[in-house]
Amino acid sequence: MDIEQNQAELIDNFVKQASAQKGTALGSVILEATSHPSLFAFSEILALPTVAELEGTENSVYLKVLQLFAHGTWSDYKSNCSSLPQLVPDQVLKLKQLTVLTLAETNKVLPYDELMMELDVTNVRELEDFLINECMYAGIVRGKLDQLRRCFEIQFAAGRDLRPGQLGSMIQTLSNWLGTSDNLLVSIQEEIKWADTMSELDKKHRKEVEDRVEEVKKSVSVKLQTVSRLKLSSEGSKISTLNLVE
Repeated sequence: MDIEQNQAELIDNFVKQASAQKGTALGSVILEATSHPSLFAFSEILALPTVAELEGTENSVYLKVLQLFAHGTWSDYKSNCSSLPQLVPDQVLKLKQLTVLTLAETNKVLPYDELMMELDVTNVRELEDFLINECMYAGIVRGKLDQLRRCFEIQFAAGRDLRPGQLGSMIQTLSNWLGTSDNLLVSIQEEIKWADTMSELDKKHRKEVEDRVEEVKKSVSVKLQTVSRLKLSSEGSKISTLNLVE
């Protein structure tokens, strides 16, 4: 089963659970969702009315946890840990995996030093083990570990939930890309048209050359025939003269 299909089934399952719970019971569902080793998207759960109702209640901390896993990083947790519950080991691992995905959004070459700082990893061996075993094997990223350059080259990274306000930026980015693609398409069409024109001119020129060659051949043939007739006529005249002399 691919990661997209697996995600969809997990999201559907947790959405159904969260829709039917409130308060502390809903908090248990959120804890389970943010601890699940194969779930990396939380916006559908976050958008549920039952989850939104946690705002301003004694259970609002669960909403904050879900927002952290939807949009935040390990550094965000460390900066706000005083207002958040202590994460269980599975949640810590999940949040660090999500941190790698966030870093991959803006840079396809991630220096080891930056990764070790963001993930609280103390050495290269530990970092590479994490990237291989917890990220690449999990299917959320693909890439190349470059020990010589001390960096992780990203070839593919799963997308995270859109952050508030990010949709407008993404639409603008896609619009810019579409405009660039349209301009490129026009340029390609013009080049094709130019190539077609040059091809037609080349064909026309080739036809003219071939016609000229044929004309020359015909002209040469006519001249040869004329010369041949004149030669025969001349030889005939000489023979007649000799006959008369004799």
